[in-house]
Amino acid sequence: MKKTFVLVLASAFVFVIISACSLWTDAGKPDLVRGKELIMVATVVKVDLDTRIVTLKDAEGDVIDFAVPREAVNLPQVKPGDIVTVKYLEAIAVEVIKPGKSAAAGERTTISRSKPGEMPGGVITHEKAVTATVKAIDKQAGTISLAGTSGKTVKVKVHDPANLDLVKVGDELLINYIEARAISVQRPEKAPEKK
Repeated sequence: MKKTFVLVLASAFVFVIISACSLWTDAGKPDLVRGKELIMVATVVKVDLDTRIVTLKDAEGDVIDFAVPREAVNLPQVKPGDIVTVKYLEAIAVEVIKPGKSAAAGERTTISRSKPGEMPGGVITHEKAVTATVKAIDKQAGTISLAGTSGKTVKVKVHDPANLDLVKVGDELLINYIEARAISVQRPEKAPEKK
């Protein structure tokens, strides 16, 4: 069965707020750092250098076509039988900041890749920081209303309603969202020859 490998990136403001509202620590202070990691390991079945499509087979036997961008200069080093590891990390940090405190809101992307001639690999990291003001808290419904810098207010249901005791109306939140994708290719290990 063929399926297209797609990494879904969630960087919309509403998603960041929804995620942040559900993730305060249990330590009782409204700071959070929490994340998740997904890993896919597959074997290269075919490499088409003209179309830059690498066909991979995962552990369940599913065949995946992976489009390789032109920036990946080491594609000619990839051969059938090579092992490809794709890691996707998503993390979020939430901090209550003092009203009016200058917060480092914004976005940035960093890319690092292997040198020409090496086995392909690299890391792409995207960071987004936003601020939001707590406009309303409904403990009975388990929701919080947050307003971003654009002035739009979003009401979201929190994962753990007990976390609503950690904030009050007027609090400003600094929400940092980080996602990283790392891809590496290795030659399969060969069994030692018998003597």
